[in-house]
Amino acid sequence: MPFRLLYKISLVLGLALLGACASQTPNEDEASVSPQVEAQPEVKHPERPFPEDSLYDLLVAEFALRRREYNTALETYLALTPELNDPGISSHATHLSQFMERDEDTLAAAQYWVSQEPDNIEARAIVAQQLVRGGNNLEAMQHLAAIERAGGSANFAIVSRNFSQLSPRDRSKIVIELNTLNAEFPNNGSLLLTQALLHNELGQNDLALDKLAQLFELEPDQHQALLLEAKILAEKGAKDPYKRVEKALKDNPEDRALRLRYARLLAATDMVAARGQFEILSAGAPRDGDLLFSLALINREVGDPTAASAYLRQLLLLEQREDEAHYYLGRIEEDRERFEDALLHYQNVGSGEEYLAAASRIGEILLDGGHLERSLEWFAQQREAKPEYSIELYALEADLLGTAGQTDLALELIDEGLAKAPEETSLLYTRAMLMERRGDLARMEQDLRAILRENPDNATALNALGYTLANRTDRYDEALTLISRALELQPGEPAILDSMGWVLYRTGQADQALGYLQRAYARFPDAEVAAHLGEVMWALGDRDGALEIWREAYSKQPDHPVLTETLRRLQVESLQPAGADAES
Repeated sequence: MPFRLLYKISLVLGLALLGACASQTPNEDEASVSPQVEAQPEVKHPERPFPEDSLYDLLVAEFALRRREYNTALETYLALTPELNDPGISSHATHLSQFMERDEDTLAAAQYWVSQEPDNIEARAIVAQQLVRGGNNLEAMQHLAAIERAGGSANFAIVSRNFSQLSPRDRSKIVIELNTLNAEFPNNGSLLLTQALLHNELGQNDLALDKLAQLFELEPDQHQALLLEAKILAEKGAKDPYKRVEKALKDNPEDRALRLRYARLLAATDMVAARGQFEILSAGAPRDGDLLFSLALINREVGDPTAASAYLRQLLLLEQREDEAHYYLGRIEEDRERFEDALLHYQNVGSGEEYLAAASRIGEILLDGGHLERSLEWFAQQREAKPEYSIELYALEADLLGTAGQTDLALELIDEGLAKAPEETSLLYTRAMLMERRGDLARMEQDLRAILRENPDNATALNALGYTLANRTDRYDEALTLISRALELQPGEPAILDSMGWVLYRTGQADQALGYLQRAYARFPDAEVAAHLGEVMWALGDRDGALEIWREAYSKQPDHPVLTETLRRLQVESLQPAGADAES
């Protein structure tokens, strides 16, 4: 006979599991555009008879949850979801997939849930979030609209995530759909905010400000709106861009969330003002390591290493962010030319994100100081002590040795590493770059081709080979093909934009090259990019513009070889604009 299984079979465990999900705090950026749904009464699913042969599987899932064998439980629920076509099972599968951060399974389970309960706001919100994560913002709009029409409160702003990376067709359709919904729901703050965000993305800042003005009539203190308006007004050079934010903070000085986001916004344009806001925040939470670390970085940036050091030492006393504290204390001591003190701090950086950066600084200090044997010994000890970093250390040390003119030693080191890991991409790439420095382009190409045989979509190798062919040979067609593919894979990468601009210039297309190089320089104002951009501007007749770019780069990197060679080749004897000497 059929068995009846109540949905309460795993209610206690389900609530505990969802409680664990809720305790995972999203980061601020994620939270600001995550789907929000109003609290709803518990849905009472009707009791339904399940096929007798499904009861065993449901019990397997139940006991797997009790034993915290979440993979087994999830696989069972996912298998039962289409078989039983039951919203309770779909809900369990969705929540468990979310908890385990399995996005594809979350989307599939939530879509079953929506098909079974089309008016379930939570199910639609989860589907919308997962679609946006997968780049399907346009499809997500349908679910967000359904939430609003069902009486929920949809966060339309999630469709602004990665909006610039969508196809022009999808971007246009989303804007049209938002306009239609705005006519249907004229006083919806979420819609107005989203329209403002997208107008800003599209460079239509006057339209964005109009939408924000409408939103402020409804929600005068909406955080995202306040900060977006301030950002736009600051970019436009308005006299008092932060007036509305500052008024909101004056009215509610305890609004720490708004103050923190305001401080971060200021950090992009006014470090001194940002420091003031972080100091207010830190005064209210003196043991908050994140705030102390931010104050340390800001004080270093504005030229107060003493204050920066004090904040970093506070972190060490509190035993918070210790690796980062030691790393930046090392940078400060290095700036003061107290190299042995810097080395002590770098050597105290543990096996975290800063480890390789600290190792690089150690190698550079020792090699610049003429301590070759000491550097070799330290790296060898590190490879022994930290085998998990062995390959990265081989590549890093070889690169440092090559930069220091010890190319033969660097190549011996890479060969030693490749003997242990013959197909290791990072070692092959490092050897290729060493060969390029040596002028052995054939062996360089051999290693890069080996990487591309293993992974044809390695954008770094594609770009390196394409740029070298454009810069050092006349194989421009091959270079353009390689760089174009790299740019498809990483469309915003400054190094690849620079390569594209350079190959276009080398093939006589200076007008087309200019845009790529300007974008590259805006994102990464390096001396090599400046050398290329300046040369193209020079060729197009904008000599004063070229001199300005070169002058800025020269002030930061006066000995950069590419910049130096460019100025020599073009016979640029002075970086002053035409007529400047006469005027002075």
